[in-house]
Amino acid sequence: MAKVPSAVVAASGLVGGYGVARWTKKRPLGGAVLAVAGAAAAQQWRKQAGGTAAAVLGAAYVAAFAGSHPLAKKIGAWPSVLGVAGAVALASWAVADRRA
Repeated sequence: MAKVPSAVVAASGLVGGYGVARWTKKRPLGGAVLAVAGAAAAQQWRKQAGGTAAAVLGAAYVAAFAGSHPLAKKIGAWPSVLGVAGAVALASWAVADRRA
């Protein structure tokens, strides 16, 4: 089975978490999607780039989630989520996936 890059897992967690929360109108369900994808990405980051890199990328993931909220007030919800997901995916690729 082909391995899914951690950049895709992390970006999917941010986009999927928001989508699930929006479409189901159940924010905790979206949060669960966000958390599961974040944990899966963190595990890959740790294996590929080590604990320090995983901690930094994990902090970026959480910061992207938090930062998407005020950004959404300026540019809209979906553009905000897609923008931060892209930023996290790029960071993940640069730090962890590029080496694999």
